[in-house]
Amino acid sequence: MKVQTVFPLTLAVFFVLIPGDSPQSSAQTTPSTTIYQQMTLTQRATFVTEKAREISRKMSGNDYEFTTAFEMEIQRAVDMYARRVGNNAGNIPGKGDVRFVFERGQTVAPTLIRNFRAHNVSPVIGLYLPLVESEYLNIESPNSMGAVGMFQFLPQTGEHYGLSAADLLDVDKSADAAARYIADGLNTFSTDRMKEALALLAYNRGGNNVERDIATLVNDQNRACSICALTEQKDKLDKTFRSENVYYVPRFFAAAIIGENPQAFGLQTRPLSTIEAKP
Repeated sequence: MKVQTVFPLTLAVFFVLIPGDSPQSSAQTTPSTTIYQQMTLTQRATFVTEKAREISRKMSGNDYEFTTAFEMEIQRAVDMYARRVGNNAGNIPGKGDVRFVFERGQTVAPTLIRNFRAHNVSPVIGLYLPLVESEYLNIESPNSMGAVGMFQFLPQTGEHYGLSAADLLDVDKSADAAARYIADGLNTFSTDRMKEALALLAYNRGGNNVERDIATLVNDQNRACSICALTEQKDKLDKTFRSENVYYVPRFFAAAIIGENPQAFGLQTRPLSTIEAKP
């Protein structure tokens, strides 16, 4: 039961750091008035480390012990999104100004929060999963794998979670199904400290594949960050992981960092998690 993303994650291989900064010339602390795009490389790295931990606490109540290499993957994804703020590319999916993306997110946030809370899944997961999948677009045309909707369910996966063909384009019903899908992943990986990250990876890669990957590559030495272990040993996994799945969780964290700290990126919106349904 694999859910495919509508935008190829292979775009991540083209990520480059924003030029013009020198780590040697920066301080370790980041002034609160400096937006991310104006920070030095060292300041960006410090910012991403701090905010990724905040996201992990919101997701799980724990501080994830990310490796430096994994944090760099998150930062590359943050840089990609940051370059799209005010990029004059309109509302082109996957390329356009991310201000349009987060405006759409504001609209659907109450529905996402309500459905994920109903299944005891962190609303942070519900808020940023569909950003990675579709940038909050309820896509009617199937992709090459047949996935549709805001959550990019394959028809057979949707059917497993009780969705009809029409329901795949119903944001409320598909959000409920996605919350149940993630809840199943959390149960599957319940003994892992990073079960939330693994459940997200399973949403993109499939639970059985992730279980196999863990059995193959995760051991007592690298278990503190199982998602890091998989990412850093991607060359030992299949082509699909190397070209697509490896970027999924870093991209999720990047989306959540921006969505929960919009003003740090020059976005004049509220953090998505603060938007509740009207009584």
